[in-house]
Amino acid sequence: MAQLLVRQLEDSTIQRLKERAQRNGRSMEAEVRIILGEAVQEPKDEMLKIRQALSGKRFSDSSELVRER
Repeated sequence: MAQLLVRQLEDSTIQRLKERAQRNGRSMEAEVRIILGEAVQEPKDEMLKIRQALSGKRFSDSSELVRER
C-alpha cells in the first residue's frame, strides 16, 4: 500500500481528528483512512446505497400533501 504525508495541517484540525477517532474507538490514522475513503467514494455507490435503503418502501404523492393544506 502507498503512504501519504500531509503537511501544514492546522493544530485545531489535528485536535478534531484525535477527538473524532477517540469517539469512534479508532486510531487517528485509521480515522483519516476512513475519512479519505469516504471522500473519494464514487457517487454511484452512494446512490446505490440510497436506492437499497428506500427499496420496497411506499411514499405518498407529494401533491396529495399539498392539497391537504
